Amino acid sequence: MSLATMEPNPAWDAVAYEETVEALSEDGLVFHVWGGDWCGDCRKQLPDFAAALEAAGVPDDRIEEYAVDQDKQGPGVEEYGVEFIPTVVVERDGEEVARFVESEPVPIAVYLADRLASADASA
Repeated sequence: MSLATMEPNPAWDAVAYEETVEALSEDGLVFHVWGGDWCGDCRKQLPDFAAALEAAGVPDDRIEEYAVDQDKQGPGVEEYGVEFIPTVVVERDGEEVARFVESEPVPIAVYLADRLASADASA
């Protein structure tokens, strides 16, 4: 089941986030997104994140969307330890390299791009 909140925001400005888009476009990254269309945080944050993924040219087969209910139950919740939404887990070669949980002082895409850059720098 896909999330309506993952419909890209057409007003999102990819030019203003050039470095973020570049980081998200890395080959081999898989994005696991948990959210709920009923969730205010998801409705606020996920459309911009979806627009960033679209701008980065991330193919649909590398974006997994998981809808959870109001009790935060749904596919992969236990396996990935999801407690809050939105949660986005980024994997490379089956290994988690970055995770966004619920809220940060920067947008999801920026937060994950920063974490990916840190992971690459320490590798």
